[in-house]
Amino acid sequence: MTPRPFYICGPTASGKSGQALTLAQAWDGEIVNADAFQLYRGLETITAAPTPEDQAIVPHHLYSVLDPSETCDAERYRNLAQPVIDDIIARGKIPIVTGGSGLYLKFLTHGPSPLPRGNFALRADLDALTLEELVAELQKIDPVEATQINLLNRRYVSRAVEIFRLSGIPASEQRRNWEHVSKEKENELRGIFLQIPRSILHERIAARCSDMLENGAIEEIATNRHHLSETCRKAIGVPQILDMLDETIDYDTCLRLITEATRQYAKRQETWFRRETWLQSWIWDHAYEA
Repeated sequence: MTPRPFYICGPTASGKSGQALTLAQAWDGEIVNADAFQLYRGLETITAAPTPEDQAIVPHHLYSVLDPSETCDAERYRNLAQPVIDDIIARGKIPIVTGGSGLYLKFLTHGPSPLPRGNFALRADLDALTLEELVAELQKIDPVEATQINLLNRRYVSRAVEIFRLSGIPASEQRRNWEHVSKEKENELRGIFLQIPRSILHERIAARCSDMLENGAIEEIATNRHHLSETCRKAIGVPQILDMLDETIDYDTCLRLITEATRQYAKRQETWFRRETWLQSWIWDHAYEA
């Protein structure tokens, strides 16, 4: 039987890397990174990448493969990851794909969204319209979408109008067709969503953020600060450390802001992965340490 990838998803600090290592050892598998920022070399501390010792136990792929000056998005990640996964399968091994970057994983498991890419010239035209004008246009061209999004969120409304103007097909119709195809693909997918009690997750996040600052994250950003791509600058911890290096905030404030941002991100990750109904819930208990 041809091996199939196994996906380990969940919020930051939930123990994904440890669980992936355990399963890779048990199944003779190889680990494939699906974290947007662990792709970058020179940022291993701030991104909580697996240690060199752990990476020596089983093969790890797509860690520290991009320069911090490079940009990346979900489509580029898919183009990087798919050949790696295909090669692992061709060698009779099981790819253990792990990470918390929901959109990157979505592109990998379900393929790119059929929705057209943004158009800068068109967005400039849309930016010149009032929110009321955008809402009126959306209600005319795509009344279904108008009932499904927050009409007070200008970005959502503008994007829905943009999609119709670029393609001539309502966003709601395109999304519905893609979701139908996606449901068929999900029959072939397998994976778990790590769930951990909120209080314990917050404790782990606080400990990780503190360890990160104490053990090299500041030095990583100081070394790379002048050639960080826009992608890298979005990583939690990077803007806060840059502010500290510029002396606009102190160490304690930096740590607090990073911890708060990480908790908020973890909550968004939980919401994202709960919607991926093909994932099986893996409930944390006291016997599980990662």
